[in-house]
Amino acid sequence: MDAPAGDFQYERRFFCRAMPDDLKDEPTALMVQGYFVHEDNYALRVRLRSDTLNVPMTPGLDPLDVLRRHRDGFRVATVTAKGPSVGGTRYEAEREIDTRIGAELLLRCRDVVVKNRTTAWISEDWWNVDVFGGANAPLVIAEALRGTPVTNLVIPRFCVTEVTDEPRFSNDELSWRPFGGWADGYERELREHGPRFQELFGRNTMEA
Repeated sequence: MDAPAGDFQYERRFFCRAMPDDLKDEPTALMVQGYFVHEDNYALRVRLRSDTLNVPMTPGLDPLDVLRRHRDGFRVATVTAKGPSVGGTRYEAEREIDTRIGAELLLRCRDVVVKNRTTAWISEDWWNVDVFGGANAPLVIAEALRGTPVTNLVIPRFCVTEVTDEPRFSNDELSWRPFGGWADGYERELREHGPRFQELFGRNTMEA
């Protein structure tokens, strides 16, 4: 369950320090995805996914090398058109394609991301927790997803601050401006301004 049904995605996204220990035994998927369009928060993405491959997310990881070494292990490929994210809502039309076509397209793409995605129910919501590798390591992003706007959310303890409508944390922007290049500056921002959680989505409840 990566996105609700239909062509809109409703989510709230959070910056995290690390994968929480109590999720390490949950199902994990390896994803390699590339962006052929990423401008003004519009994007065209091709993604390969495997629910069986296990690749540690290290800073020296090359996403295309992962694809070359494991291309026969990917079982799902999709192409997705995305619009800008506004208030936690984003147009997202996703269609499945042949994995061989998906791999060949990604091998011709310059802006590629690799990550492991862990999925789990936390409190009353479905969450994705993405651990990024390569130039985006050690970034961890958690997403709460629903079939309607994500309001009155119980926010888990491992979420440091909200980044729902911050384009720099979108996967399409991370594909060409990776987190590793500005991580130190972002940590300074957090120290100076502290964590922030949006107040536009009803009542936030921090997990006890």
